[in-house]
Amino acid sequence: MKGKLIVIEGLDGSGKNTQATALYESLKNDGKNVIKVSFPDYSSQSAALINMYLSGQFGEDPDCVNPYAATAFYAVDRYASFQTKWKAHYESGGIVIADRYTTSNAIHQCSKLPEDQWDSYLRWLFEFEYRYIAIPEPDKVIYLRVDPDVSQKLLDKRYDNDAAKKDIHERSTDYLMRSRKAADYCADLLKWTIVECTAAGSMRSKEDIASEVMAAIRKSVD
Repeated sequence: MKGKLIVIEGLDGSGKNTQATALYESLKNDGKNVIKVSFPDYSSQSAALINMYLSGQFGEDPDCVNPYAATAFYAVDRYASFQTKWKAHYESGGIVIADRYTTSNAIHQCSKLPEDQWDSYLRWLFEFEYRYIAIPEPDKVIYLRVDPDVSQKLLDKRYDNDAAKKDIHERSTDYLMRSRKAADYCADLLKWTIVECTAAGSMRSKEDIASEVMAAIRKSVD
C-alpha cells in the first residue's frame, strides 16, 4: 500500500515552509493521516555536506560545486530522511507533505548547466533518485512562483539586511535569476501546478495562497 507525497516547491523566500505547514494543518484538521517533512533536514547528520556547501566551505560561489556532486549531497539527505523518518508512514498509506524535494535539485542544479543540458540532467536526476536510491516519486508538485525581486526583499527582511547571514545561494542575485528560469522550465516540462504568489510587486496574502494550494491538491488526497 502506497501513500501520497505532495511537494511544495519554490525559490528562496517563496513561503514554502509557511504553505507546507498550512497544508499539513488543514489536512490534519480534516482527519487525514498526514505528516510534514522538510529538506534539507539540517538537524540530521545526513545534511553535513549540504551545510558545508551552503556555508561556502567548498567555495563562495554556488558554481564551485558541480551539479552532479551537489545533487548527491541533497539526495543522500532525502534517502536518510525517508528510511528513518517517514517510510513506514508512507508505505502504510499515509500522506506526506514535503517542503522541497528532488524537485529542488531539478531547479538549482539545472541553473548551473547550459540550457541544452537540462533535459539530459533531469533524466539522470530522476533515474538516480527515484530508481537507483529508490525514494518515492511525488504524486503532486506545487510550485510557488514568486518574482525574484520580491523574494530578495523578503530574504533581506528575514536576515535584517545582514548579507552575511545568507547562504551562498541566497547571496547571489545572478544565481536566483538563473534558478527562476530553470524553475519555470521544469514546471512547464514536468507539469507542476503553478501558484502565482505575487501580484503588483507584492506577495499575496498567506491565506489566499493557502486556499489555492489546497484546491490544487484536493483530488490527490481524497
